[in-house]
Amino acid sequence: MKLASLKHGRDGRLVVVSRDLKHCVEVSDIARTMQAALDDWAQIEPRLREASDRLNAGQESRAQAFDPAQCAAPLPRAYQWVDGSAYLNHVELVRKARNAEMPPSFYTDPLMYQGGSDDLLGPRDAITIRDEAWGTDLEAEVAVITDDVAIGTQSADAQKHIKLVMLVNDVSLRGLIPNELAKGFGFVLSKPASAFSPVAVTPDELEGHWREGKLHLPLRTWINGKWFGEPNAGEEMTFSHADLIAHLANTRKLGAGSIVGSGTISNKDRSRGFCCIAEVRMIETIEQGKPVTPFLKHGDSVKIEMLDDKGQSIFGSIEQTVQLVS
Repeated sequence: MKLASLKHGRDGRLVVVSRDLKHCVEVSDIARTMQAALDDWAQIEPRLREASDRLNAGQESRAQAFDPAQCAAPLPRAYQWVDGSAYLNHVELVRKARNAEMPPSFYTDPLMYQGGSDDLLGPRDAITIRDEAWGTDLEAEVAVITDDVAIGTQSADAQKHIKLVMLVNDVSLRGLIPNELAKGFGFVLSKPASAFSPVAVTPDELEGHWREGKLHLPLRTWINGKWFGEPNAGEEMTFSHADLIAHLANTRKLGAGSIVGSGTISNKDRSRGFCCIAEVRMIETIEQGKPVTPFLKHGDSVKIEMLDDKGQSIFGSIEQTVQLVS
């Protein structure tokens, strides 16, 4: 099943989307918003599936054309957005570029940060920045949405709490990160609004590529229309999405509608390209002594998408343009 939120007020208007992303149907009679559906998922999900089955069978008289440009984020605002760093190849490169050792705990204890979730971007919303010197970067990732998760939930049980999967561009302002981390209190200004794919899908929609809390497909990224990378999201993911959820649940419960991101997808095989500019710059620093590849500038464009085995888009694409604002 595929779900989206059309732009409408603060929280969007929930629609069921056809498998081929060509049509959708409003389901306000079932749940007006994505959050409302998640709040009562056990009761609402079967009814949404019935609507999905009718739509995919061509039996829905209320069907309309699906336009990703009209989409907000699947959750336009969320009670919680937490992002991990589950790909240790990326973390190792960060440390190596700074001539720093990898602490042993990094291999057993996930890195995570709490992001702002009051204003999440739709798939065609601009990346707005106020200063190009801040070093704007994309981070192409996979994210999941949970139902209620009890405190103390272990990884083996956490996967059943993953109700939806989607893509995210976790925008980073690299020039602001060092000073923020030096304060010892985490990211704030260096992490502006993130953008999400038009559609969020249930794990069963991923046709066997969703295994053990990981999505085993390449995530494709283009910058200014030029191929930038397609690392496999399932390979070399040290901590699964279930592991990240369990880590959070160590000290608190998670409310329905919590979004948990994977962190920048990264593979050791450089021929697959990259999902963030910082990783390219780290390799340049290691090999050449300094970074060469520039960060994003005003007018630059970013596209992020994942395809199935037939070459069809699963989530729809994130397509954003950088806009410099005063």
